[in-house]
Amino acid sequence: MFQRILVANRGEIALRVIRACKDLGIQAVAVYSEADRGAPYLRLADETICIGPGLSAESYLNIPRIIAAAEIADVEAIHPGYGFLSENPRFAEVCRSCNIAFIGPSHESMKLLGNKSAARELAIANKVPVVPGSDGPVKEEHRAIEIAHQIGFPVLIKAAAGGGGRGMRIARNDSSLRTALQQASAEAENAFKDGTVYIEKLVEYPRHVEVQVIADSHGNIVYLYERDCSLQRRYQKLVEESPAPGLPPEVRKAMCEAAVRLLRASNYVNAATCEFLLAPNMEFYFIEANTRVQVEHPVTELVTGVDIVREQIRIAAGLPLSFKQEDIKLRGAAIECRINAEDPDHNFRPSPGLIEEFIVPGGFGVRVDTHAAAGYRIPPNYDSLVAKLLVHQPTREEAIACMRRALDEFTIKGIHTTIPIHRRIMRDKAFNDGKVDTTYLERTYFPPTT
Repeated sequence: MFQRILVANRGEIALRVIRACKDLGIQAVAVYSEADRGAPYLRLADETICIGPGLSAESYLNIPRIIAAAEIADVEAIHPGYGFLSENPRFAEVCRSCNIAFIGPSHESMKLLGNKSAARELAIANKVPVVPGSDGPVKEEHRAIEIAHQIGFPVLIKAAAGGGGRGMRIARNDSSLRTALQQASAEAENAFKDGTVYIEKLVEYPRHVEVQVIADSHGNIVYLYERDCSLQRRYQKLVEESPAPGLPPEVRKAMCEAAVRLLRASNYVNAATCEFLLAPNMEFYFIEANTRVQVEHPVTELVTGVDIVREQIRIAAGLPLSFKQEDIKLRGAAIECRINAEDPDHNFRPSPGLIEEFIVPGGFGVRVDTHAAAGYRIPPNYDSLVAKLLVHQPTREEAIACMRRALDEFTIKGIHTTIPIHRRIMRDKAFNDGKVDTTYLERTYFPPTT
């Protein structure tokens, strides 16, 4: 097992990894930018190293500075968390070339699955259902129109690299397709330095269901069942839960086994998530793979009892999985609400600033993953996530009731947060009935203004 690990991230996920290291008896080294200097969670690390100014490109995205910090701290491994460099094949390759273990997949697997077009081809080859669309990247306008006519409008133009909804556009006719193609490519180039796009048939009113998989270097690969992440705004998830409500057992099994086939075909090692669209008729389609730990991983931890971050570390150290597929059972229901420093009443405008009061909820079945506290200043430089509020109860109905109570208890003053909209969602009839899709929030809560 490793003796020292560098955590190449910040905020909530950095604290999550530090805690996993402590549980395993491993020393944790935390890096931080000038914008995060003095953050409370840094006190829990065994050593801290400043890697640059608040600008991400000069700190958390700066590979030479992170490697230099790792060498100075004499660590054996680096955990990238999520975001920043977590899905950067070059970073994984540099780590290993410097004899530092990267707690994640190989750069070869990351390249293969990180490119949506390549991942789609791999899925097709391994009998994993995919949404009808182009066989590969689409560059020419006339070819895009030809494909759209073959599969039928509406279509979705998607960036081959990256995620988070960037480089995605919907087209419902030839004219909007021409515009969408240019916009998606330009946005993808700006966001990911790769303007490659491809085309898929738009599945109307789908649910977003993802399967958590974890694999070791000994040939063992296990699925940890699914999460439903359908409540989204502009492709950004707000609420996640497991198990997915109303999912037939045979569909769950088929989806989980499809995820395992895909990752086994890529020679994948460590934690990964395969994302699927679930159509109203319960047909599912693979859309992309995330080659890192997900923001919403605690949802799966609660219903399976598996510490995913700890398993990541053990796997990177060369140890086999500590469980087998038959050991994994779904236990109860878990829900996560992402609490962001945003103002829902003003188009989710970012709300950085000083937290004046911070009182977290508690009680049976409540978990709060956060790096924030009273007196902490949310910097404007990074993602606005303040906390992840989770509940775990025997049934979904009890979990929703528990989440309502926990949200009412959660007090954050000094900044705006998304707590008010989560309170609305937990009392929403369609959500309570398990009848929402990826467009539900925007259709009902944020309809376009004319």
